[in-house]
Amino acid sequence: MPLIFTAPWLLAGLATLPVIWWLLRATPPKPAQEPFPPLAILAKIARHDQEASKSPWWLTALRLLLAALVIFAVAGPVWKPQPVTFTGTQPVVIMIDNGWASAPHWAEFENQAQWLITNAEKNDAPVFLTATAEPQNTASGPFTAAQALERLQALEPRPVPVERLATAERLNTALKNTPEARIFYLNDGLERAQDKQAFAALDKVQAISVQLIMPESQPLYAIQGVSNQQDALTVSLLRPSDDRKAARARISAYDNQGRVLAQTQAEFAENSDKATAQLIIPVELRDDIAMVRADQMRHAAATWLLDDNNRRRRVGLLDAGNADKAHSLLSPLHYISSAMAPFTDLISANDRDLAQSVDSLLEKKPSVIILSDIGRLPEGATTKLLKWVDEGGTLLRFAGPRLAAAQSGDQNNKRDPLLPVQLRSGQRNLGGTLSWSTPQSIAPAPENSPFRNIQLPDDVTVLRQVLAEPSPDLMQKSWLNLADGTPLITGENRAAGRLVLFHIAPDIGWSSLPLSGGFVDLLRRITETSGAQSATGATDQTITLPAYRLLDAAGNLAGQPVAARPLVIEKGKTPASSILNPPGLYGTEQAHKALNLMTSDTVLNPLSKPDMTGNVSMVPATRAQTINLQGPLFALAALLLALDGLLMLWIGGTFSGRRLRGFTSKTSGTAKSLLILFALSAALAASPFASQPVQAQETAVKDDSKPNDQAKIDVLDVTHLAYVLTGDKAADDLSRIGLSGLNQFVADKTSLEPGAPIGVDPEKDELAFYPMIYWPVDEKAPFPSEKALQRIDAYMQQGGTVIFDTRDQLSGNTSGLSGSSPATERLREMLDAMNIPPLAPVADNHVLSKTFFLMPDFPGRYRGSPLWAEAPVETTDTADQSADRPVRNGDGVSPILITANDLAGAWAMDENWQPLYPTVPNDPMQRIYALRGGVNMVMYVLTGNYKADQVHVPALLERLGN
Repeated sequence: MPLIFTAPWLLAGLATLPVIWWLLRATPPKPAQEPFPPLAILAKIARHDQEASKSPWWLTALRLLLAALVIFAVAGPVWKPQPVTFTGTQPVVIMIDNGWASAPHWAEFENQAQWLITNAEKNDAPVFLTATAEPQNTASGPFTAAQALERLQALEPRPVPVERLATAERLNTALKNTPEARIFYLNDGLERAQDKQAFAALDKVQAISVQLIMPESQPLYAIQGVSNQQDALTVSLLRPSDDRKAARARISAYDNQGRVLAQTQAEFAENSDKATAQLIIPVELRDDIAMVRADQMRHAAATWLLDDNNRRRRVGLLDAGNADKAHSLLSPLHYISSAMAPFTDLISANDRDLAQSVDSLLEKKPSVIILSDIGRLPEGATTKLLKWVDEGGTLLRFAGPRLAAAQSGDQNNKRDPLLPVQLRSGQRNLGGTLSWSTPQSIAPAPENSPFRNIQLPDDVTVLRQVLAEPSPDLMQKSWLNLADGTPLITGENRAAGRLVLFHIAPDIGWSSLPLSGGFVDLLRRITETSGAQSATGATDQTITLPAYRLLDAAGNLAGQPVAARPLVIEKGKTPASSILNPPGLYGTEQAHKALNLMTSDTVLNPLSKPDMTGNVSMVPATRAQTINLQGPLFALAALLLALDGLLMLWIGGTFSGRRLRGFTSKTSGTAKSLLILFALSAALAASPFASQPVQAQETAVKDDSKPNDQAKIDVLDVTHLAYVLTGDKAADDLSRIGLSGLNQFVADKTSLEPGAPIGVDPEKDELAFYPMIYWPVDEKAPFPSEKALQRIDAYMQQGGTVIFDTRDQLSGNTSGLSGSSPATERLREMLDAMNIPPLAPVADNHVLSKTFFLMPDFPGRYRGSPLWAEAPVETTDTADQSADRPVRNGDGVSPILITANDLAGAWAMDENWQPLYPTVPNDPMQRIYALRGGVNMVMYVLTGNYKADQVHVPALLERLGN
């Protein structure tokens, strides 16, 4: 029967409808009154009794309908009530899935359970009620109907997986002495891993019937994972395997304030249960994403929480390589960038000034800064980096020739504060022609190392290494060692941050580690444990994190829970979500770990009919179509009552034409005028001409020129050599005259016609315009400022070459840097503030000795001091060390040249091309060799390694001949 009444006895009120009809007929509506003056005379005439006119039939029918509706509403009508499900006094067992997948069906489950309990009450049957996502100590019954309804109202869906096996065992214990039970299982329609064992335990109850009530079929999407890729945030979605239709799901990304940062669509192909979506937004916005949701879904599996481990860590890269190493395979950062690009956001400093580079990197707030073979940093940059490390940053350094040379040049043997250990000077060669040792393999990581569970390939070998000075805490700071026990990676915790050092350079000239996957694993581990992630990131220690904020059943982040246990992470393995550890955030507001429902191996399969001995059936859930008609009937009665009132006013003449005309005639003309004026004002305000600004007819041309722009343009017209203004007029004049003499000789012997030499102040002037700068070192001149030295250092890193001339060969400095003259001490002090590569005397087979003239040495006004340049790259390749190779160091131009032979004194000429100063000894050919050496230097800095191609001439001629 589709319609019933909860109080059918009240329908007896329908018998009063005839009485109501009689009353309505006897009480006509109030007649309309119209003023008519002649009737005043008739009013004085004696009145006669008159019978009232009858009420209109349609008004009577309307009022009878209104009275009938009120009677029906009071009787409590219900449309399509639930049918009686069972009869008999056998126990009724109601088992409900209240996990994450039940949230969309919960109203349906509650309706079904209520009717089951109501039927049990009518049959005086005991009720057992239990849910599959409740704690183990939850009672299952028996309950009275009132108790069962009360417990049902207390149940709610939880954002956790269901535990059917534990629930079935709990029911088995509760029903041990209760035969012939009837089991009604309201399930979420999904299969679980332990379903076979769960239904086997439920079969032991020996129920007379088991009815699996299946939920209504509707789309169910879950987020299986979120990956922060290099160019986008990739979201993986999953749906039940029996859902085969093509579908779309809207994916939204939210920040921790609940604001939408990005949206996209994920498309499920036909017959596919997986889909992916990409949120293509800048990394800065991606790092602000705290939650990703499938918007149509209202359950916990449609929400994916992100923590610091999901964010792409920003890594700053800084190297001191020369401009000629910009080629990818020759760049000091090539292997580092290739290894870290897939899982980090790499940022580089474009400025070669190390102080400015450090500032620009720190402004971008990286988690890790990597310094590749940087020997010395300016004092200000060192202070800023130390402060950044103390606040939680990770500084990762790689050794190399420059760092080894910096240790060799440290006269005070002080430890670099940006290194975890004190280093020995120089480097250790393993293997090669001049070494008795062989390349070393890498030993397993010690127990105190963060790398102890990383397996490195056995074929990785180390060819060169910078050794650490022995110290009592060296073993504790050694995170990875070579097979002979010497450290390969050392690290030290400093306040909230860390200092890490690879004792090798990040290229294959030092080891084969950059070519292996182990190099990626080592860098990933350092990155994952950097900054705030060190509290919740990858570690082998056991970490206990309190619950911070948890998801509710609808997938929303709630406040701090009371019943959730702390999350225990052992050896870097995060446990799966459960009743005790629901999905959410664990930790603190500053550092927390996200625990999500889905994993990479999760599948959603439909629940199949279990194999049980009793009467098992799978029936669809009865749709909650029961409708209580009491409210709608009362609402309809109220509408009819309002209609009756309007009809009475109409019959009484309230809406007559005369009364309406009277109302409009009383409206003042002033009010009408004001109304029209207001309408016109509003129209003008909305006009597009009202807000249109007056456009300027002419646009002024902005003049962004600067006072020195023309001078810079003039410098760029021709090649100019430069010299440093020392503040000593005699020294500055000698530098200018000497470079002028060299320019004249270069113009006579080559096609280059240099412009007049220009004096520069390193602290103020732009240095990039000049390929070579001559700096006479004078111990009496003011010491250069830190800014000047930083700019000279940046100039050398950008490809420029500086010639430092101490001019003190006669004072006993016959070996250049090894001397102890005041000028040499001043030079050494200046170089200590710069990032200088390893230096070595220019050999006979150096490119510089063959660039234009064949030069046995490089004399100046004096002879005897060697010319120092960047040391050749050492190699263990015997073929590369062959004496047949005509040139060395052919991969770049040395940024620094050092001599004590007073080059400018030998180049200086008067207007008649006569030398200003004699050579010592007084040999005319010495001046010629000095000028030729100057030509080689100019050609060297301008053309670079073109002479190195001579090594390939025989092979090229042979190929052309063939």
